Amino acid sequence: MQYYAEFRNLCFVDTLDNTNALSYSGKQHDMFGMTSENTERIRRQNSKKISVFIGNPPYNSNQKNENENNKNREYPFIDKRISETFIKHSTAQKTKVYDMYSRFYRYAMDRMEKNGVIAFITNRSFIDSRTFDGFRKIIASEFNAVYIVDLGGDVRANPKLSGTKHNVFGIQTGVAIMILVRKESNFKQPKTDEEFREIKDDLNIIGDPVVLYKDIEHYSAQGCRIYYLRRPEMETAKEKLEFLRDSKLEYFYFDRITPDKNNNWINLAEDNDWESLLPLATKEVKSGHSKEAVFELFSNGVVTARDQWVYDFSNQGLKQKVHFLIDAYNANVVKHSGHIEKKNIKNVVDYGIKWTRAVKNDLSKGKQYKFDNSLIQDCSYRPFIKKKLYFSKQLNEMQYQLPKLFKGNNKIIAFRCVSAEHFVTLGTDRIFDYAYLKMGNGGTFSFPFYRFDEKNTCIDNLTDWGLHQFTNHYNDPTITKEEIFHYTYAILHNPAYRKKYEMNLKREFPRLPFYEDFRKWAAWGKALMELHINYETVEPWPLERHDFDIKAEAKRQKESFGTVEEPKEEFSRKPKIRVKLKADKTTGIIEIDELTFLSGIPAAAWEYKLGNRSAMEWALDQYKEKKPSDPTIAEKFNSYRFSDYKEQVIGLLQRVCTVSVETIKIIRKMEERESG
Repeated sequence: MQYYAEFRNLCFVDTLDNTNALSYSGKQHDMFGMTSENTERIRRQNSKKISVFIGNPPYNSNQKNENENNKNREYPFIDKRISETFIKHSTAQKTKVYDMYSRFYRYAMDRMEKNGVIAFITNRSFIDSRTFDGFRKIIASEFNAVYIVDLGGDVRANPKLSGTKHNVFGIQTGVAIMILVRKESNFKQPKTDEEFREIKDDLNIIGDPVVLYKDIEHYSAQGCRIYYLRRPEMETAKEKLEFLRDSKLEYFYFDRITPDKNNNWINLAEDNDWESLLPLATKEVKSGHSKEAVFELFSNGVVTARDQWVYDFSNQGLKQKVHFLIDAYNANVVKHSGHIEKKNIKNVVDYGIKWTRAVKNDLSKGKQYKFDNSLIQDCSYRPFIKKKLYFSKQLNEMQYQLPKLFKGNNKIIAFRCVSAEHFVTLGTDRIFDYAYLKMGNGGTFSFPFYRFDEKNTCIDNLTDWGLHQFTNHYNDPTITKEEIFHYTYAILHNPAYRKKYEMNLKREFPRLPFYEDFRKWAAWGKALMELHINYETVEPWPLERHDFDIKAEAKRQKESFGTVEEPKEEFSRKPKIRVKLKADKTTGIIEIDELTFLSGIPAAAWEYKLGNRSAMEWALDQYKEKKPSDPTIAEKFNSYRFSDYKEQVIGLLQRVCTVSVETIKIIRKMEERESG
């Protein structure tokens, strides 16, 4: 006969809430909101040593949006530990490492004994994201050995991948396994060459014993060996899983990693002169009140968190959506403000509109919104795509420094580099979206020519320090800030610059070298800036337009066959024309719809790329008819029809073709200059 045996160590508790287990906390919580028996089990477990942590923590940092009403729990104690360690040692401009897997790493690192192992399978972003440079630094300082198996599969970083085909979990996020080994050192400083030789092989120290033995304590006590294995980029999920199943860790062919000074583990930049170049922007003030950088202020693009509500090609369409949103919000204020606790607002609001945390907070304060027609502005939404934006602090989640940039005429150098697969830059003279140049990871930043103070006074955004660097280097006091601005834009377009500093640009804002013929580069930059900002007014490229004439076809049929059957009355309405907006680069043809195509697109037009997509392709993609993902927008405001914009799009394509060809001409001159 078999009898049930109770397992007396089963505990019901949220691991990340159980912070009394961490020796550094100095706290002993008795209240877990559960039975005394369960509390005693937790207390007993917390008194035990834990040397091994194995798991697959959740990957998400938070809910996608407030309408999901499904936030992660907050863990103040663990998040404080993350702030004190991972974030404190990060150099990223915008650091967000409160992902659940980061929290579990921090918990395990603190809870584990002096000797132990942590083995997690998680999001792979900790390997190469700048956001995690502080995380990598702490890992290297707290462990003796790190083993990483990078399984790839990051669809956002490489659109060629298929989430279900190349990712071991069939998801969009890349995956990696990391094993951390901590072993307390009983090292004693060797006093003689002979003592050094006896332990040298065990420590895997390479070098002459006489020279190195004095520093061996550093290698033993602080050194961390990092080993990295990357599975092939296009390997399928099945192949990756078979590899893991059939292989033993001891037989893996790891590469030994030597981190650089910035705590980067992979894709390390070659030894170059990057550090000697001029910084374009910095948060640090090093001398007096002036920054030692070319630009005083820089900014992200606007993050609305509700693009489908506050963007539109049509001014009238935008007004209708924003009025509806504001009216619905105000109705919720009347209904709930003062009648319900703030913490419960998330459970009662009308999710027919798009909420964010800030908007819910405004509701809890009883704050009413009012439509302001003056807030509707032109915005650079995507490359060479202009939309109307309701530029409101209430309905835009983050405006960053943009209100200081566009109180008057201005021009900016927008760019995307940090954490991005490709460096991209494009000038504009209007407010721009955070995803203006975004494909995959990374958002859009900018260097403005001017900035404006509280009195709307226009101020040079290029620093006097930066001007001095140029006038001093070229020994030319006549150099102006506007010339430096255009010089910067030219350098950022230079293929040789992008290639030489490719790895640096994936981690840091651009820096400037001093090239010969300063004014030649400044002239190229000015020409590029004028092309890109004034793309709507350049001379259209003479593309050949071909239209299928329905009436002419009916006449031809009548002449050929004698009669043409007239359509029945119930089918006599105008048929829907299928939109195509497809490009064939080989033939130089763009299919607009079933009735129209353009030919004669020169090859150079496809060469001008912003990321992995040409300027022409950006224009084609943004004007396609797509069903809105927001259910209310899809039901009430899905009024976009390509036919309303067909002629406008054809004109845009002709002009973007001109811009592309002329841009490539200037870039070719840069290449000739570099090679000559």
